[in-house]
Amino acid sequence: MDNLKTILQDLQAGKLDLDQAAELIQGSSRLDYATLDLDRKRRTGFPEVVYGAGKSAEQLVGIFSRLREHQELVLATRVSEEQAEAVQSCWADVQYVKEARMLISAKTPLEPVREGYVAVVAAGTSDWPVAQEAAWTVRCFGSEARVIADVGVAGIHRLFQRLDEIRGASVIICIAGMEGALASVLAGLVDKPVIAVPTSVGYGANLGGIAALLTMLNSCANGVSVVNIDNGFGAGYLAGMIHRQSASS
Repeated sequence: MDNLKTILQDLQAGKLDLDQAAELIQGSSRLDYATLDLDRKRRTGFPEVVYGAGKSAEQLVGIFSRLREHQELVLATRVSEEQAEAVQSCWADVQYVKEARMLISAKTPLEPVREGYVAVVAAGTSDWPVAQEAAWTVRCFGSEARVIADVGVAGIHRLFQRLDEIRGASVIICIAGMEGALASVLAGLVDKPVIAVPTSVGYGANLGGIAALLTMLNSCANGVSVVNIDNGFGAGYLAGMIHRQSASS
């Protein structure tokens, strides 16, 4: 009821037109090719996120146009350069993070709003795009993300050189391809939750990330959760939720 009163007050004050108010009351907004969830932030704490792959540039522009009317933050993942150019030609304030393949429209700067940070630990430089997707998702959640790259088990001394910084994090995202052993090693060295992300990086028997996925699922170390192959967004989302909860407790 409080939400409904706010919507009606904004309508009365002229901050919303009739169609916008109706959409907010319904909790959704319909386009010819998409139905957008406007109520997601109230339910889950984070607004609707757009998966860019498979959408035309025109569709992505239409979705951004509608979401920008209702959301302080609009985030799209797996966005191509062509799609990004189309969106940025309409709104110069939209940021395209090429390495992460993400479009971000934020009405306020993305600055940490809570103490502590999330460590995004990547085994190799080839895992960098997935690490960046995870890190920018964490930043959109209002947390600091520190990317610690190229510390895989092939040269494990590199991991030990950064271990104090990793241990200081509230949550750890561990990203690795090949055989995916880093998550097990890391989880045995820290007292924080480890979110493991298998990547499709590796030679033939890596099977596009399945080898790393199975290694992480079968980890003998405790405290490891696993998301899907190359799913930096999913790991960043989960880490952001955990950090938000731990910081507020």
